[in-house]
Amino acid sequence: MNIPFVKAHGALNDFLLTWITDVPEAEDLPAIARAICHRHSGIGADGWMLLRAGSGNAHGAIQLLNSDGSASEISGNGTRCAAALLVREGHAPEGHVTIRTGAGNKELEVKHRDGNRFIFDMNMGRATFRSNVKSTLELKDGPREVTILNVGNPQCAVFVDSFDFDWRALGAEIEHHPYFPAGTNVSFVRAVSPDKLEVRFFERGAGETQSSGTGSTGAAAAARERGLVDDLLTIETPAGPLSVAWRNEEIYLTGPAELTAQGLFYWTI
Repeated sequence: MNIPFVKAHGALNDFLLTWITDVPEAEDLPAIARAICHRHSGIGADGWMLLRAGSGNAHGAIQLLNSDGSASEISGNGTRCAAALLVREGHAPEGHVTIRTGAGNKELEVKHRDGNRFIFDMNMGRATFRSNVKSTLELKDGPREVTILNVGNPQCAVFVDSFDFDWRALGAEIEHHPYFPAGTNVSFVRAVSPDKLEVRFFERGAGETQSSGTGSTGAAAAARERGLVDDLLTIETPAGPLSVAWRNEEIYLTGPAELTAQGLFYWTI
């Protein structure tokens, strides 16, 4: 079976987008996600996103599967990619886009467009903290202070002085820690100044990613709750900067989305 896709990325956090009407209901979606996202035998991506145009009071709806086939409530970068495709295909206006996600409806504003390249300002909603701002996880190398929160998906922010350690291994350990029975996204956060954070990401179901919209949002919210940053700041990721701002206690994330390719994936069981 041939599965059409459009490839896109939001700050190098890459996704494959397929209209849900192009995938028969009987197909094994997690298996397809693992195959199509494979970096060597598939197209390669951090996640596979199924889109439906015109969903209730939204311009479209998305269903996201990580590269390991697991489901995710939302991706900030991925939602911008979906918005870009909805605009390009005429399902949403060039100004304001509403998308239904597993974390509820999300509102995006097109700030700039140059062909298939977009800049969106996205309302990420409010962060909720699952426990105290500073919690302790018991890990293999001893206790580690973290901040646990939710920004539409689960986040664990680990504050560090530098990235000169095996944070990927630590991210994998925290992702599957017993405290998180459904897993968690992990961000390693270095506070540079009141208006800047530097962050590395280890995402649930995908591993290391070059950037993360929800991870950046969670890192910013955790840093603000700790009194480390102001209400307008830059998140420096390996893929470049993202902007986070608070407006009426809701968090807005500004960043790019680019549609880069389209084609067919030859799916065989």
